[in-house]
Amino acid sequence: MPGFQPDGWRTVTPRIFVDDVQGMTGFLRTVFGATGRQAVGRPAEMQIGDSIVMVSSDDVRGARVTCLYVYVEDTDKTYRKAVSAGAKSIEKPVDTPYGDRRAVVTDAWGNTWQIATRQPAKRAAKKEG
Repeated sequence: MPGFQPDGWRTVTPRIFVDDVQGMTGFLRTVFGATGRQAVGRPAEMQIGDSIVMVSSDDVRGARVTCLYVYVEDTDKTYRKAVSAGAKSIEKPVDTPYGDRRAVVTDAWGNTWQIATRQPAKRAAKKEG
């Protein structure tokens, strides 16, 4: 049913609370190619692929850490960008039994990012099975 959320938004929207909104939005731009805007007194609205991630200051609600699973075009390349941008490697890129090539990093604010790409051969095998 259209109309519950603003145009372009998904039904569920992640929201991250950090002590450095500018730093977090910079991380999202560098690592995931995020675009978006920051307005005074409002959360930053960062577009990653077809999803929006809201980034807010922790001054009222306090910082919150989260874990987000993000599909990207190239897991290995995005993983390297994340580590170069200061993220800590938790798991290097691996092929999972469920068909994703996945890596895991933690950003400077403590958020965990599972970075994944669905592998075409695994996708085709899943359809056949």
